[in-house]
Amino acid sequence: MEVLEAIKSRRSIRRYKTDQIDDKKIEAILEAGRWAPSWGNTQCWRFVVVRDAELRAKLTDTLMKIKLPDKEIPNPAANAMNTVPVIIAVCAEIGKAGAKHGPGGGGVEYATDKGDWFMFDTALAVQNMVLAAHAQGLGTVIIGAFDAAQAEKVLNVPKGYRVVTLFPVGVPDQEGKAPPRKELSEIAIKDKF
Repeated sequence: MEVLEAIKSRRSIRRYKTDQIDDKKIEAILEAGRWAPSWGNTQCWRFVVVRDAELRAKLTDTLMKIKLPDKEIPNPAANAMNTVPVIIAVCAEIGKAGAKHGPGGGGVEYATDKGDWFMFDTALAVQNMVLAAHAQGLGTVIIGAFDAAQAEKVLNVPKGYRVVTLFPVGVPDQEGKAPPRKELSEIAIKDKF
């Protein structure tokens, strides 16, 4: 699959078959993440591959409900988390990306006015991974609405790291539809805003 084709055809999938996934396919997904660019080649990401059913269920319990004016509804990704054979938790080492460490290892000074760059770097890795999954006929949905502190407890994440996102990986049981996209003329600006 060509890169632009993968970018344009990849969809967020929330319904999956229960089929198992070969370790080689998961390894290819992880390799795609490993080769993502990062600030100063810091590679602050860590990928936790969760196959254990009990741990997957506990991670599902960390998903935040959607609050409507008169009720709460389950996160639409909960069904995906309960069905897939694999969830990948993407973690980041805090204070590494976008940072300059003081002399003798003391203190952290950020090189930009945006602070810690870990969200940006992990997003690059996640994009690579979900495209690699798609290229292998697998589906994913990137989940950000979850209790990260609780997920960190479930996964025994050490101090100095955060869980940034979760994404289930599985064989799609539905075809995603392309959401409407703004025209290029609405988002691309020449020279000045």
